[in-house]
Parts: sequence; C-alpha cells; structure tokens
Amino acid sequence: MSSTELPGTRIAQAVTPTPGVRVAEGERLRTVTLPGVTLNLRCRPPAGPGLPPALYVHGLGGSSLNWTPLMERLEATVDGEAVDLPGFGDSPPPDDGDLSITGHARAVIRLLDARGRGPVHLFGNSLGGAVVTRVAAVRPDLVRTLTLVSPALPELFPQRSAVPTGLLAVPGAARLYARLTRDWTPERRTRELAALCYGDPSLVDPRGFEVAVEEYARRLALPYFWDVMTRSARGVVDAYTLGGQHSLWRQAERVLAPTLLVYGGRDKLVSFRVATRAARAFRDSRLLTLPEAGHVAMMEYPEAVARAFRELLRTTEPATGSGSAAPDASRS
Repeated sequence: MSSTELPGTRIAQAVTPTPGVRVAEGERLRTVTLPGVTLNLRCRPPAGPGLPPALYVHGLGGSSLNWTPLMERLEATVDGEAVDLPGFGDSPPPDDGDLSITGHARAVIRLLDARGRGPVHLFGNSLGGAVVTRVAAVRPDLVRTLTLVSPALPELFPQRSAVPTGLLAVPGAARLYARLTRDWTPERRTRELAALCYGDPSLVDPRGFEVAVEEYARRLALPYFWDVMTRSARGVVDAYTLGGQHSLWRQAERVLAPTLLVYGGRDKLVSFRVATRAARAFRDSRLLTLPEAGHVAMMEYPEAVARAFRELLRTTEPATGSGSAAPDASRS
C-alpha cells in the first residue's frame, strides 16, 4: 500500500475501459474502489512535473467525458482527473443507494482522502456544482480553488424549461418518460439533450455528436439508468428545500476557497439571473458571463473557461498561476 492510499482502498492505475466507454487521445481510465463505492476516474497526464492537482465533477446525466475539452486545455496548468459520480459514466451505483447531494459529496470526499491529492482545484457543473459547493463548505482543507459552471443552486422560481428535468424526481415519472420515448433512437435522444444543454446546438461537431450518441446508447442499456436519474434528480430537489445550515446557499457563504462562477446567457436549466446572487454568496468570487453559452460552458466555450481559470490562479496563486487574463471575467 502506498503512503497516500487508505486501508480498504484499491486503485487500478490503467484499467481496460468497459466496452463502449470513450477514451479520448491522451486520456486513460482508472478505477478506485472504496468502502461502499467504486469510482471511475478519467485522467489526463499533466504536460509537466509539479503541477497542482485538480478534480472535475459532472452534472446530472453527464459523465467525466463532459470535461475532456477543458482538461485538454488545462493540461499545462493542472494535473487533472475527472470522476464519474456513483451510478454515472462507468461508475456503478453506491452500495447504500444514496444519490443525494450529500451522498455524492461524501463520495468525492472519500475519493480525495483516499487519493491523498488534496487540496485540489475543484470544478463542478450543474449537479456537480452543488456537490462540490458542499464539499468546499464542510472540508475546506481539501479545496484550493472552486470553479462552478452553472451550479445547481436553489432558485425560488425555476425556468419553465427546467421543470421537466425536475419532474424526474416524482415517483414513477422516469418510468412514464421511458415508456413515452421508447421508440426514440439514441440519435434523437442526443439531439434533444444537446438542444436542452447547449446555447447553440450547432456547436456540437459531428464527431462529438457520434461519441455522445454512443455514450447515450451505452448508458441507456444499463439496468440502473433510470433509477439513478430519478434518485439523483430527487436529491437535487430535496437539496433545494433544505433550510438552515444545510441550505446550499448557506453553505456557499461558508466556502473559503477563491471561487470562479461561470454562467451562460442561454442556459435553459439554471437561470442566468442567479449569477448575481451567487457572486454575492461566495465571499471570494469572480464571475464569468458568457451570453451565448448554455448549461455546459466548459464544453461549448472551453477556451474562455480555461482563460478565466488561469486568471483565477494568477490572482490567487502567483507562484503557480499561468496564462493571460480573461477580459470577460470580472471580480464580484
């Protein structure tokens, strides 16, 4: 056992991916087996030695593959790993079935403790943004900086276009949706998903679309697909209703790490108007607004997000930061 590996932890350094799992050029997969949960990691070797560690956490229905464009652009800045949350990507559901925000945060904390890589630069999108906000609030020792792309923080009046996703939390709704769409091809499902998540779906290149179709088809064939979607969506809805110290907004106020907030003007799932409140809630925040972006700016505009992150490093960690300033990133 290595000095950074906890008892009961098993790490496979270069595993053969599950058939159908996409591995981009320059990436490799690892599995980490922890008590009660097994996690898949998508790793991109850093361009040089001594770079600080980073961990990327995807959103509802996504996977570590969502971070490939940004990981590639930051390979000379951080030593990056992207995790498949329990039940998503190539990670099986957790033994206890807990797919709440807290359950996912607990899995991320276990991973960081087991890997011994903290403190890390922590990234999160959508559901993943809520998860890493909770991680940063309860375990500040594990987080160096926080980058949130359209984080799923509670909204009093969600956008109408976000309601169908929230309805997945209703008992039986996922099964009904599965029946209503049983004749949809993976291509149609992927096209509908791109229309929901992208500000401009035409930005999805043909090869990227093919990869997304293959991944959607693979995931849809898993026996636990709809159950994981339902439980995770219910976890988001439940987190929206929590008050007191467990409120996500209250926990955002507790985050000590320098925070980069990224919001898209065409986001159909997280309202652009929440950006101002988020910038006030996180005590040391910078705000990047991308008027043409949708819900997944790290996939749509990875260069802009990478520039803003490097600027965050430059202003908070002069000794390790690199890159030029992003003119569209402003301090809040």
